[in-house]
Formats: sequence, C-alpha cells, structure tokens
Amino acid sequence: MLLEVNNVSKHFGGVKAVNNSSFTVGKNEIVGIIGPNGAGKTTLFNLISGNFPVTNGNINFKGENITNQKPYILCKKGIGRTYQVVKPFGNITVLENVIVGAFNKINSKDEAKEYSLEILKKVGLYEQRNQIGKSLTLANKKRLEVAKALATQPELLLLDEVMAGLNPTEIKDVLPMIQSLNDDGITIILIEHIMEVVMTICDRIIVINHGEKIAEGTAEEIANNDKVIEAYLGGEATNA
Repeated sequence: MLLEVNNVSKHFGGVKAVNNSSFTVGKNEIVGIIGPNGAGKTTLFNLISGNFPVTNGNINFKGENITNQKPYILCKKGIGRTYQVVKPFGNITVLENVIVGAFNKINSKDEAKEYSLEILKKVGLYEQRNQIGKSLTLANKKRLEVAKALATQPELLLLDEVMAGLNPTEIKDVLPMIQSLNDDGITIILIEHIMEVVMTICDRIIVINHGEKIAEGTAEEIANNDKVIEAYLGGEATNA
C-alpha cells in the first residue's frame, strides 16, 4: 500500500476532530473522502501532510512511518497537497508561482522553469503564465493551486475541494485534468462535496462523520449505504 492510516486520532482539547480512523490507499488509486461540514476531512489531510501532529495512531507512506514529520520533509518524500482556500503568491506571475514549487526537487533555475511550463500546459494555464497570481479567476486560481502542488513532483496528491465554487462548465473542465494526472501515475485522494464528481471519478469512497469513518466502498455501495444517507447524503442522494 502507498498510504496506511492506522487508528489515527486528532483531539483539540475535548473535541475529537478525527477519532480512531483507519484506511489504506493503493498506488494509482483515486480515493474520495466525503462527509458533512465539520466531519474532520481537512483535519485528516492536515495529519497526512504533517500540518497537524497526530494525537494517537500512526501514518505510513511507502512502508515508512511518517507520523508527525514536518510538511517540508513529507513534501520531499512525495506528498503534495492543495488547500481549500486558494493561496497563490499574489504579486508574482503564474509561472513564478509554479517555479517556487519546482525547487522542491529541482536545483537549476532553467530546469525548474522548463518543468513548470510543462505543468502549466498540463493544467491549462500556459496562456496565463505571465499573469500576476492574484489577477486570475477563481477557476484558474484553483488550477494554479494544483499546478503548485504538481510542481513538487508528488507521488500522492491530496486535493481539498478543488472544485468548490466552480460552475458546472468549469467542473466538467477540471475532471479530465484530474483523470490525466492519475493516468500519469499520481495517486490522488480528494475531498469533495459535489457528489457527481465523487461518484464519477473515484475508485473508492471513504465517508467520515464526527471524525469517524462510517463507510467505505465503491460509488454504488456508498450511494446505497443507509448510514451514509442518514449522516450525509440526505436529500442529495437523488442528485448523486
């Protein structure tokens, strides 16, 4: 397994944001994590990427225990992520934003630039390469967030609601991009509230509620799981 999350918990005082959660992710899978707002999804990403220390349990990546290692170390080891709130470097160009990430594994400025231009082609931002980061539309800021993470050359990419706030046309444009990244050999875990996206693209879906995993399975299994319908899908089940 590429990633193993073993009985992991994260407590903030008396609040159990993540409670005794376990799951695995195999190489080249696309795994979705869904759950109501406040269920602990982003906290789980923060534990995997080293942004928060784990209260209990352990996390293994490529067979190595990486629990509580620093984010920059985990980035070097091949874990990249995006953030729910887009964070471009606002006053430098789109290309320069991506070059910053490329220096994770590339030392030469010329090589970093060349690699970054390829990344921008892949995510559909090549034409915007000389624009200032803060001038982009929300949809393109989302793409830039993905490009910055891709530039670090991840084996595992954590995508935190990269389609939130996008219109249906923009969402349809992003789906092939995510699939192409997976086709290139990148394993993906995505947090997403848009059920059509999750049900369409994910090999497996993990559902968490109140910090605990309540279900795991294929899209069809999750759509027909009574616990999931009660805890999360509710009225949205018919739209999935």
